Amino acid sequence: MIILRKKYIEEISDKFKVFPIVSILGPRQCGKTTLAKQYIAATKKNVEFYDLEKPSDFDALEDPFLVLEKKKGLVVIDEIQRIPKIFETLRVIADTNKNVKFLILGSASPHIIKNVSETLAGRVGFIDLSGFSISEMHYEHVSRLWIRGGFPAVYLAKNDDISFLRREELIRTFLERDIQLFGFNISPVKLRRFWTMLAHYHGKQFNASEMAKSLDIDSKTARNYLDLLCGTYMTREILPWVNNTKKRLVKAPKIYFKDTGLLHALLMLKNEKEVTHHPVCGFSWEGFAMGEVISLMNLPAGKVFYWAVHEQAELDMLFFLHGKAIGVEFKYKSSPKFEKSMFQAIKELNLEKLYIVYPGDKMRPLNDKASLVPLKKLSIIKKELEN
Repeated sequence: MIILRKKYIEEISDKFKVFPIVSILGPRQCGKTTLAKQYIAATKKNVEFYDLEKPSDFDALEDPFLVLEKKKGLVVIDEIQRIPKIFETLRVIADTNKNVKFLILGSASPHIIKNVSETLAGRVGFIDLSGFSISEMHYEHVSRLWIRGGFPAVYLAKNDDISFLRREELIRTFLERDIQLFGFNISPVKLRRFWTMLAHYHGKQFNASEMAKSLDIDSKTARNYLDLLCGTYMTREILPWVNNTKKRLVKAPKIYFKDTGLLHALLMLKNEKEVTHHPVCGFSWEGFAMGEVISLMNLPAGKVFYWAVHEQAELDMLFFLHGKAIGVEFKYKSSPKFEKSMFQAIKELNLEKLYIVYPGDKMRPLNDKASLVPLKKLSIIKKELEN
């Protein structure tokens, strides 16, 4: 079964209208190669495709300038991080050959992001690719997406047991192979222990000292491990919004797994029953729903916040659109109520709108500022805010 990723195909086309190079970045096995082939099929362009995991293609680009200098049409280069020197070559060709465009695919890492950003500045449009999202499938499959996660092979598995085994293999490959390929000399065992412990912090404030003490490492190492997982698109760090120095605001970041399927696998939760009976359930659903809002609104990293006052009010998600503050609360309840803390958040942050996202079916206003929105109908938020 192949799911056509129309949103991203359109985004690639839009980027090529502005830039000679488009870069698709994302974790391994999130569907980058399949997306590139779907774009090729949709646009019917003449294309040359290089997969640098194939020895023949890798050898063919041993001298990238000689091979690519006079190309025409579209050139796709997959796993581009395997030839670091190629970025400088692409910069020169982009400036001198207007007859060629490059679609480059890379497994996200801090190194490749830095190389692409610095070397190809002004010439490249970025697309951050994750696994499947709600907008790409039938709404009745939302629970499966939450439990299994969005990696294509994992989501499309015949049953939960196969899906779980594939997630375990994905985790093992990431730890034992990918991290080393990205240039990090870190013990897979130590990083897995950290990653597993981090699963218990999902949706909570990160405490580097507490993590370090539990793992018998120093706080700096714990922070470096978190940076690595964020830089490889495995986790998401949400910073607090500090708007009032007179209040005792929480200033520690919150941590979320970008893919809840990997979260569940690290916690050894194989199916929906096991997830919904585990203490992580509410936090897991919150992170899943938050990821969907971030994807829907195309919110870049660093532009999403949470807000909390010690022992008082809290807001799960805060972002700004056209200069106006938008708040989002996530409630894994059948019928959430308007709470005092929501009123405080609206007042303190001067929210234009507050959305309470929940797993039900009905959308209704709670007052003139707040509305109850089913996760399945998130697109309503975008339509309302863009009007």
